[in-house]
Amino acid sequence: MRLSTYNIEWFANLFDARDRLFLDGRRSGRHGISCAAQTEAIATVLRRVDADAVVVIEAPNTGRRQSTLRALAEFAEWAGLRSRAAVMGFSNETQQEIALLYDPDVLRAAHAPVASSRVPAFDGCFSIDLDVDAQADSVRFSKPPMEIKVTPHSGTPFRLIGAHLKSKAPHGARSPEEARALSISNRRKQLAQAIWLRARMSEHLSAAEPLVVMGDLNDGPGLDEYEALFGRSSVEIILGAEMADPHARCLLRPNRQGLPTSARFYNQIEKRYFQALLDYAMISPDLAGCAPRWRIWHPFEDAECYGDPDLRRALLEASDHFPVSLDLDLDLYPGRQSEPEGTSPGAQPDGAAVGSSGRP
Repeated sequence: MRLSTYNIEWFANLFDARDRLFLDGRRSGRHGISCAAQTEAIATVLRRVDADAVVVIEAPNTGRRQSTLRALAEFAEWAGLRSRAAVMGFSNETQQEIALLYDPDVLRAAHAPVASSRVPAFDGCFSIDLDVDAQADSVRFSKPPMEIKVTPHSGTPFRLIGAHLKSKAPHGARSPEEARALSISNRRKQLAQAIWLRARMSEHLSAAEPLVVMGDLNDGPGLDEYEALFGRSSVEIILGAEMADPHARCLLRPNRQGLPTSARFYNQIEKRYFQALLDYAMISPDLAGCAPRWRIWHPFEDAECYGDPDLRRALLEASDHFPVSLDLDLDLYPGRQSEPEGTSPGAQPDGAAVGSSGRP
């Protein structure tokens, strides 16, 4: 099975108020890229990655009139994707939803949020002392992580969490002092989100449930000078000692040269591009025995991507992030048992599917 996570920059801007695609020359959310060009590029990338399930970060909007599931179904049908069914978790108010596109011929996926006396559901509030003043602060996710129960038609079921943690960037700052204060405040809130997410993960790990955590964590060790104030990055908190992700583990090496990256941004002041590793695919120890293979589809770091002009162009036009894929052989899962057909216990079906295109 191939899983992937892909942050698609301002995907919502490609749809009108009725979730129909803009397939014309109007501006997209990508600088200098039309809606038609970005839409074609996204379709090219997703067809080439050819994942059985894709965690879409910055998925189209859900609101009074718009529907993430309807928009993704519209896109999948137009693009001819085999991953044509869609499911999502809790919606948010940022126009950047988290959703899953998947192939219904390969698996079933259902929104299956969890809450306990110790760890609230991700659409609730989490109490934590953010600034060591002995006063508990209430933390909320601006983009609640998506919790999915994945049931392959062949292979062991597993839990999938898709996450998009708060950005640390000081958007809106009008002076260096404001930027510094905002950066520290945002990092504090992001770390609280990471601790909350890790607490939920620990419950799954304690219950010996196979677990995959994918998405844009907006962080990595050494990405900014304020990390020393808090001791650890969000990635280190979420990764812990158990979860496996070779790209994340690379960040913890003493020699940090030649690190992988998954995003590429333009610095307007310096007129240069800079790169960072922000997107991850972490797996629990039991899934580490399923011959995992990770890949970042970076047009300048992955030789195959660079050597394919059409794919290279599409990756650059589609988004400022690049897909991360994870291949798992679930038949190797120790003592695996397939669940019978039907709705998974505790899961709530919440999907939409269109089309009947097969594997390219």
